[in-house]
Amino acid sequence: MKWFWPRDLWIQIGELTVEHLWLTAIAMLIAIAIAVPLGIWLAERPRLARGFLGATNIVQTVPSLALFGLLLPLPWLGERAARIAIVALAAYAVLPILRNTYEGLRGLDPVLISASEAIGLTWWQRLGWVRLPLAAGFILAGIRTATVICVGIATIAAAIGAGGLGELIFRGVASVDNRLVLAGALPAAALALAADASLGLMQRFFWRPQK
Repeated sequence: MKWFWPRDLWIQIGELTVEHLWLTAIAMLIAIAIAVPLGIWLAERPRLARGFLGATNIVQTVPSLALFGLLLPLPWLGERAARIAIVALAAYAVLPILRNTYEGLRGLDPVLISASEAIGLTWWQRLGWVRLPLAAGFILAGIRTATVICVGIATIAAAIGAGGLGELIFRGVASVDNRLVLAGALPAAALALAADASLGLMQRFFWRPQK
């Protein structure tokens, strides 16, 4: 029975899962609040899009542990590990959401946009009633990708004391205890799969292929 998890470990798994969800959810909300408006703004200014997308792409090339380390000396952020983890996770999540928002809006059929202009809709009305609903499938695809990325990278946040399921993984590696490694890895994988599946269902609901 060496793979059996004792009751106190199940309690730890539950508590750390809540921490993991909290870190991921806050980071995703911040990323969405930044990336979607920025993607809308860039869709009106395609000449600037390459520079912005290139800058956010650079963040993706930085190893997650290195990014956590770079944020540690910063005032206010360095005071709490959770703040560092949330900022880093949000930075990784911005690119997929930004790119898909931009591409989704830029890829709309110009005839539909012209028709909405012809019937007298304002810019805000066209955005809220026509463009965003049509691009919702693309935007949700970006959010779906970003969420899975965040759930995975959040496990590394335990290295700076931010909590989450990564704590069990690091403890298991340090003590060469596969039970602890699996106690952190399996729930983290389950969270990623659940997030991917639920957002996939939402994406299907909002997907409106243009004919």
